[in-house]
Amino acid sequence: MKKINFERIWNPKVLVTIPILFLFSFSYSQTIAENTPKEFWKQLQYGGGFGLNFGTGYTEITIAPSAIYPVNKYVSVGAGLIGSFTNSKNYYTTGVLGVSGIGLFQPIEKIQLSLEIEQLRVNTELQMIPNPVTQKYWNTGLYVGAGYRNGNVTLGARYNLLFDKDNSIYSDALMPFVRLYF
Repeated sequence: MKKINFERIWNPKVLVTIPILFLFSFSYSQTIAENTPKEFWKQLQYGGGFGLNFGTGYTEITIAPSAIYPVNKYVSVGAGLIGSFTNSKNYYTTGVLGVSGIGLFQPIEKIQLSLEIEQLRVNTELQMIPNPVTQKYWNTGLYVGAGYRNGNVTLGARYNLLFDKDNSIYSDALMPFVRLYF
């Protein structure tokens, strides 16, 4: 069983971020009470990501559907699923399944700020000779991001506040993104 690193969880970045998450949840709950279920489903926007990467002895397939609900003209909240399969022939195979939650804030028309939490279950099998090695672990990400929005598309970057280079599925804390919602 893996030990929990409380120093990593209770750092100042996390302590500042948790109250922000509560603010998003309060504004969201007050607005939903005023809307009928029919209006909720009409306003829900769908999007996500899809990726394919093929090479000599390498395959990667990722699918990440998501949905957001615009609470008002400034704030949206949403959730998503993440699934990924990677195989590097004779080296490793990795499967990833997870969930995510997102809060979006648009202070002015073209700028979008985001706060995301992502929980992934990672299963990797390393093709070590003579015996393969299996690694199974949880990977948590807490991201702050900013992007330029034009219509349904947002281009930007996000930074993982909980990034640990020794225990992360990603190679860097800073990641570019493209968001597309319809």
